[in-house]
Amino acid sequence: MTDNTQLNHSTTIFTPDGTEKGGETLAVEKPFLVVLNDHEIGTAMVLETGLEEFGAGFLFGMGYVERPDQVREVLVCPDGRIVVHADVDEDAAPKDVIITSGCGGTGKISRDMLEGAFDDLEEYTLSLAEAGEFIRKALHASELGMKTHCVHGCGFWSDGTLQAFYEDIGRHNAVDKIIGAILLGKITPRGAIYTTGRLTSDMVLKCARIGIPIVMSRTSSSSLGLAIARKAGVTLISYARPGRLNVFNAPERVHL
Repeated sequence: MTDNTQLNHSTTIFTPDGTEKGGETLAVEKPFLVVLNDHEIGTAMVLETGLEEFGAGFLFGMGYVERPDQVREVLVCPDGRIVVHADVDEDAAPKDVIITSGCGGTGKISRDMLEGAFDDLEEYTLSLAEAGEFIRKALHASELGMKTHCVHGCGFWSDGTLQAFYEDIGRHNAVDKIIGAILLGKITPRGAIYTTGRLTSDMVLKCARIGIPIVMSRTSSSSLGLAIARKAGVTLISYARPGRLNVFNAPERVHL
């Protein structure tokens, strides 16, 4: 089977001792147009994996889809379209979106997501040892990440198991794929999410809105990401490592 996520490219390596021929593996990003019923919503540059999940998760972040029961089917077409059929009002006015901290302006969320009270989160607790196992399994789930050093990974953990793992060029896209898996009924929000990307406002907001109670990152959170976690009651963990968790908010869901 053809792997559309990577390609090999020859390089010339320069060192003080001279030059030599080398080779590297590159992650392949491609444009995919997300279509809601018959309406074109937007195009995103993504890694060609988990595209059904991405389509649903992308529409959640844009404010068009709110609940799993609204999504009927997702079709990935050969012409580069991801068509989501959902029981929503696609004729509504275009959503007012906020360009987020995604590199190149690729991150977008609906302004509606920032307003109003948060629903109750699914409850879940995590031990320090379990968190360490989660992190190790998530970091070793991707051969592409080890080969290219060019993708972000995002995993979901529940009931002692890595329930889902996705990767993408963009950290937002990888998280959207986890959210899409929830919308498509492949996993439930009851658990913990771990991302290799930083936890900016939009990253935390989408996880809170879908109901995930524990949000973890290999790196840091922004101030607004923390503020949203506090408002929603999310357990926010930064600089997560096996044997060490730096909990910024709601530490009661973590135990030794």
